[in-house]
Amino acid sequence: MSLPNLAVLDTDGAIQEAEAAVAGDTRASFFRKAAVGGGAVLGSSAIMGMLPEIASAKPSKKHDIAILNFALTLEYLEAEFYKQSISNGGLSGDALELAKLLADHETTHATTLRRTIRSLKGKTVKKPTFDFGNTVKDQATFLDTAYALENTGVHAYLGQAGNLKSKALLGAAASIVTIEARHAAAVATLRGGSPFSVGKRNSITPDGAFDRPYSKGRVLKIVGKTGFIKS
Repeated sequence: MSLPNLAVLDTDGAIQEAEAAVAGDTRASFFRKAAVGGGAVLGSSAIMGMLPEIASAKPSKKHDIAILNFALTLEYLEAEFYKQSISNGGLSGDALELAKLLADHETTHATTLRRTIRSLKGKTVKKPTFDFGNTVKDQATFLDTAYALENTGVHAYLGQAGNLKSKALLGAAASIVTIEARHAAAVATLRGGSPFSVGKRNSITPDGAFDRPYSKGRVLKIVGKTGFIKS
């Protein structure tokens, strides 16, 4: 499949930078641009205030709830992205069918996470409002964005799995991360290019034989740079 020039479709460069981060481009300048307080997303108390410093917090039920709310925010974003992509009418063929499947999966993930948090007597984070711009209107840009989001989801779940106190929750998280990885592989295949070349930007295995865990801070910076979350 021939893709249009992203510089035309992605005027602010957010999708290209997010995709570059997924593919292993860890330029220091990318992360500096997303410093806390520098943008509407990372400066939002609704996002940052709900999370302790996960890397240094001691395992506890409260700690687990914070991690689940972190995951819930990402699932809200993904589910809404696919729903809006479907409703905007810019998708067709296999891309449309995949969006429908992924919308169902991400919505189910979000519902399950909310129920789990409530079963732990925790408070669920409120669903943010989103603005996905052209990414939900143009099929090529949709696929680029879906690839970046799904791979970021894989890195995010891997990054927090070891921080969960509950073994039951760890098992549940593992059952979600495998699905996110299947999503990412399906999107890579639809994008064309060289999805079966190890370590390439469009690969079904962009990190080779082992996926890499990302910290909470790194994931929030990647998501924050897109500007998708407005409140």
